Amino acid sequence: MTVRVQRDDFDLGAELAALRAGRTDIGALVSFTGLVRDSAGGDAVSGLELEHYPGMTEQALAKIESEARDRWPLQACLIVHRWGRLLPGEQIMMVATASPHRQAAFEAAEFLMDFLKSRAPFWKREHGPAGAKWVDARNLDEAALARWTKPR
Repeated sequence: MTVRVQRDDFDLGAELAALRAGRTDIGALVSFTGLVRDSAGGDAVSGLELEHYPGMTEQALAKIESEARDRWPLQACLIVHRWGRLLPGEQIMMVATASPHRQAAFEAAEFLMDFLKSRAPFWKREHGPAGAKWVDARNLDEAALARWTKPR
C-alpha cells in the first residue's frame, strides 16, 4: 500500500519507475494524473487551494486503496495527492495501479479516481477574477461513484 498526501510536486515518471522496479509479475500499469485547469464552469481560474486534515486524510485514502485491492488482483497501487495552493497546469494528484492484466488495472484506477473525486476528505477553493469560492460536489461525480456501489 502506498498513499502519500504532500505539499510538494511529484515526478510522474519517477513514481511509475519506482512502482515497477524489479517487478516482472506486472502485465499492466495504468496511471492517471489530475491537473489544475484554468477554467471551471466557464469561469477563469487563477489557482486552486486544497485543504485537508492530516492523519484523517491518509486514513481515508488508505481505506479506498484497500477496497481496490480487495476488488481486483493488484500487485501494486499508488495514490499521491497534493494540498496547498496550486496554479493552472500543476499536478494535483495521481493514481497508479499494477496488475497481471489490463482490465483489472484500468478498472481499479477508475474506481480509485471516482472515490477520490467524491469521497476523499479534501476541501477545494477556486480562485478567480471574482474572488474565491468553495467547490461543491458535482452530480456527475456522484453518478460515476454510483456504479461502484451497485450490487454486483
